[in-house]
Parts: sequence; C-alpha cells; structure tokens
Amino acid sequence: MTISLGLACVWLVAANFRAMFPSKDHLWSFAYVMIALGLPILVGVYIENGIWAAAIVLVMGGWIMRWPVYYAWLWLKKRVS
Repeated sequence: MTISLGLACVWLVAANFRAMFPSKDHLWSFAYVMIALGLPILVGVYIENGIWAAAIVLVMGGWIMRWPVYYAWLWLKKRVS
C-alpha cells in the first residue's frame, strides 16, 4: 500500500469517527477541514496509483461527505441552468 492510500484510509476512518458525534454546527466546520485535507490526499492517490484508485477514493469520500456534495451539486445546477 502506498503512502497516499494509507493517508486516504486514515482520512476515511477519521471522517467516519467524527460523524458519529453530534455538534452544534452540524459538522460543517469539520467538513471544511476534511475537504481541505482530502484534496491533497486525493491528488497524491492520483499521482501514485492512477485515475481509477483516485476515482474510488473520491467516491468513498463523497459517500461520507454527502451533504457538502449535495449542496455543491445544487449550486452547480443553479449556475448552469
């Protein structure tokens, strides 16, 4: 396993663990931090392992961070149409 895949696994475990506990801002501040940390990890996975591994990590991250992805999709849909 490469370093970037190991970091991606740690990121996924940390995001899942943190999502188990409630917060006053509904985890949005944590989501911003995790997105900022996840993007360089995703680039590292792409560089070290290729596009398919990066696509799998992206889908897994989107599965965990579903509300930011949903609101980004709504924003993009509003901008395009």
